[in-house]
Amino acid sequence: MNGFPRFVARAEALWGDEWWRAVGDRPHSAFLSVLPCTPAPTGSGPVTKMAFMKILPSRRTALSATLAALALALTACGGGSSPSSTSGGDTSLSAIKSKGEIVIATEGTYRPFSFHDNGAGPLTGFDVEIAQAVAAKLGVKATFQETQFDGIFAGLDSKRFDAIANQISINPERTAKYDFSAPYTISNGVVVTKSDNNSIHSFADLKGKTTAQSLTSNFYKMAVDAGANVQSVEGWAQAAALVRQGRVDATVNDKLTYLDYAKSTPDSGLKIAAETTDKTQSAMVFRKGSTELKNAVDKALTDLRADGTLAKISQKYFSADVTK
Repeated sequence: MNGFPRFVARAEALWGDEWWRAVGDRPHSAFLSVLPCTPAPTGSGPVTKMAFMKILPSRRTALSATLAALALALTACGGGSSPSSTSGGDTSLSAIKSKGEIVIATEGTYRPFSFHDNGAGPLTGFDVEIAQAVAAKLGVKATFQETQFDGIFAGLDSKRFDAIANQISINPERTAKYDFSAPYTISNGVVVTKSDNNSIHSFADLKGKTTAQSLTSNFYKMAVDAGANVQSVEGWAQAAALVRQGRVDATVNDKLTYLDYAKSTPDSGLKIAAETTDKTQSAMVFRKGSTELKNAVDKALTDLRADGTLAKISQKYFSADVTK
């Protein structure tokens, strides 16, 4: 118990419920009488109660004197609290260490980054394997919580999980609200249309057209900025299906997603109609203020890049190193 609450508790112990009447207009005197020790200025011996009283102001400023005495006495008695103990400090890393796992949100339907083989096999994918390798470096287990993309940030905010690993692109709006690890994927955005669509050759051609996008994805913003009308979808699989069926004109997504899709579905009837010139960087995401966890993940990624693990995982899924 620190400060004024401790003063009140001791005063009540001495004078009972009428302690305010006992204190009267001498709160500074009463305060000193109930403290367990008296302050000792630097370079001198202990200050007696009488000596300390002499340096206090008159009764007209007794309250101010009480507050001053409180600050001095708490310092002398070691009752002050440091900023870290007041704020609780950053427990983002220690929390996962103590429970032995890091809970990571991912879609589970976003091939090749996060998916189930044949729709029913174990969760796998580029991001999943990267996250597992990072967790191993941290000395904890990676536990995945599959979540639809449109609710993935809300889930992080509500502390349902510790991080997100789902090809989350870094942009100013997101970095203002969340902490990001160092990027582990570098790619660019593409406009995907039906193979026989000859009306779209650039992002500018999306103006007035309809695209299928996840509303919280970075590619949604690209489509809107280009003037497209957006139909909301849960992810790439649904977007690609709508394009194939002719129900929308296009979808904007990551080039790596399309290349993997084209590799596994050669007769999809889709094509890349346009590409961005700017590169996008994707990383793991944490709640704002998770500095300790972010730094630990960054070190893990640095080590995984140095020992060739990142390149090996990348070659497995893309036949190229997309991590640099």
